[in-house]
Amino acid sequence: MTVPVMLSVGAATHPGQRREVNEDSYLARSPLFLVADGMGGYEAGDRASRAVVDAFDARGAEGAATTLEAVRDALADADEAVASIAAGTSRGAGSTVTGVALVDDEGTPSWLVFNVGDSRVYRHLGTELQQLTVDHSLAQELVDDGSLAPEDMRSYAQRNVITRAIGAPDSTADSWLLPVTNGERLLLCSDGLTSEVSDEAIRATLTMSGRPESAAEALVARANEAGGRDNITVVVVDVVAGGLPQSFAGESTSRSAPVESTLDATTIPVRETRP
Repeated sequence: MTVPVMLSVGAATHPGQRREVNEDSYLARSPLFLVADGMGGYEAGDRASRAVVDAFDARGAEGAATTLEAVRDALADADEAVASIAAGTSRGAGSTVTGVALVDDEGTPSWLVFNVGDSRVYRHLGTELQQLTVDHSLAQELVDDGSLAPEDMRSYAQRNVITRAIGAPDSTADSWLLPVTNGERLLLCSDGLTSEVSDEAIRATLTMSGRPESAAEALVARANEAGGRDNITVVVVDVVAGGLPQSFAGESTSRSAPVESTLDATTIPVRETRP
């Protein structure tokens, strides 16, 4: 990248009002930002999410950008580590992961957005909020086939049933590539936020909050006030400079390219497609 991307970052995590152990973990250090939500209960959930973060931390040395190959390798390392933890427990273990990686796409600073499970990445620009990731969950499948309205996902009784996870038989990672845009705010969060706080409330909080640290703390507070039935983790990333001007925001979103990736323990073939 010819011009360094300047970022401002804030993060907050809380066990919530009903959980004694926080099974969420996060990484918030350029060029990698991610949230992992562990599963397996007290026995292994926190270890699983931490293993995911450690795998990415080991592959993402501090610098201006990382690479698609490093992200693929980190996903493979994480899958292997969580599967090893699960093998040593009676209940098994797994973890979601969602994240963004700063990469150089033919000289253009870009975000590689990726997820496995139902933790999410949102993009906030101006006053608009866009969900970039698609949940791997039973609720999302019902929305996709028209059996459930999108606005009913938060109240759906089986909203916590996910269809993909790191360490599970299906750990396929979906990913997208889009240019970095000046003034945009990215939100990474576990479902402890989205199961308690509506997208409109999230949008309003991101719009009204100042620094990323304040936005992260305000979102966690809103989730706790709404019941805090799960662990809550939020990472907020602001692009200060070095990206595309906001006048290109609409065009850059329409040009975002899906990156199809298949994850297993040994090979991660990736085919990039562009519209």
